[in-house]
Amino acid sequence: VQLQASGGGLVQAGGSLRLSCAASRSIFSISTLAWYRQAPGKQRELVAHITTGGSTTYAVSVKGRFTISRDNAENTVYLQMNSLKPEDTAVYYCYAPMYKYWGQGTQVTVSS
Repeated sequence: VQLQASGGGLVQAGGSLRLSCAASRSIFSISTLAWYRQAPGKQRELVAHITTGGSTTYAVSVKGRFTISRDNAENTVYLQMNSLKPEDTAVYYCYAPMYKYWGQGTQVTVSS
């Protein structure tokens, strides 16, 4: 069982980043996958999730700015983040609900 997140960094407000979550094939082929985030002093919250069939759900705060997708050939889930705001600053985590398994986080910092 493996979830490897990457792609975080420092970006100015209005900029873009793309996060990647490489999953082991055993997870990717049968599990919904999700991105969560946790800002300092706040609870971890769902950002977006995608089913094996490609259906997606987004938090209201990111809808229209973020896009979650999955590449079946690469066993990877992506989170394209556009029009970033300072309030998007957080550690972003990849999660496989079926296994209750969290990947390591990747830091996203948006400067104003």
